[in-house]
Amino acid sequence: MDRMPMMSNINNVTEFVLLGLIQNEEIQKTCFVLFLFFYLVVVLGNLLIVVTIVLSSRLNSPMYFFLSYLSFIDICYSSVTTPKMIADFLVEKKTISVIGCKVQLFGGHFFGCTEAIILTVMAYDRYIAICKPLHYTTIMTKRACSHVVAASWVGGFMHSLLQTLLTIHLPFCGPNEIDHFFCDVHPLLKLACTDTYIISIVVVVNSGVVALACFIVLVVSYIIILIYLRSRSSEGRRKALSTCASHITVVILFFGPCTFTYIRPSSYSSEDKMVAVFFAVITPMLNPLIYTLRNEEVKNAMRKLWGRKVTSSEKTRM
Repeated sequence: MDRMPMMSNINNVTEFVLLGLIQNEEIQKTCFVLFLFFYLVVVLGNLLIVVTIVLSSRLNSPMYFFLSYLSFIDICYSSVTTPKMIADFLVEKKTISVIGCKVQLFGGHFFGCTEAIILTVMAYDRYIAICKPLHYTTIMTKRACSHVVAASWVGGFMHSLLQTLLTIHLPFCGPNEIDHFFCDVHPLLKLACTDTYIISIVVVVNSGVVALACFIVLVVSYIIILIYLRSRSSEGRRKALSTCASHITVVILFFGPCTFTYIRPSSYSSEDKMVAVFFAVITPMLNPLIYTLRNEEVKNAMRKLWGRKVTSSEKTRM
């Protein structure tokens, strides 16, 4: 493999060319309309959940506190890559500056890791609520929940900082084409004109530690919940499982694609683009639908809140 030495400071690249999701111009126009619709659903759907939880006095439990943050993170996570991808459907040459590329890399991993931690905390919250209901209010206090959310932001920042620092000083001397619709760590390592084997191992280990820790907590939490529910009545079991079903669905949709993309050696392929679309666009779009369609409390709060808004606006007009 003809790579330049690690100490080389040669860097002839001032911008990267994104090859995008697809190259067919006719299909790109269709994709522009389709993904613009998807992105609007992501923003408006998750924003609706955030506003409903913040304004509704009934949705004041820790579960909904974490759900509001999950929806906010989904908006931020999708906004890191999706607007650029949508805009690139309309241009022939899809370029991004080196600085813009690094910002995109940092933002994607920052919000992605933060979301993984929040999803894990939500599983722990369900475990406490179902298995230790008498201690729930003393364990999941507002202060404890705020500290957990703050810790998730710090954890996401540290993970993303390491991923970014591993690539920020790499020399790029050409070619500068990234076979992706956004800047990610594996495609960038592939373009670096130096040996990146050790760095790719560190990247996989870093992502693996985060994913493995979250996965263990998730699995243990739901195993304990399922064992505990065996002794409950059928009605209690049904109600408990209905509250967990939405979260389990979101966990599978999020961790499945992320695991495929990041917890394996740096052998990037074009198929990774389709998987990336799933966790960058599809999952944030489906989350509001999953949580609202399966949750009567959220639906009732939305009806009451927005029905009250309509009534008050009609009175103002009179």
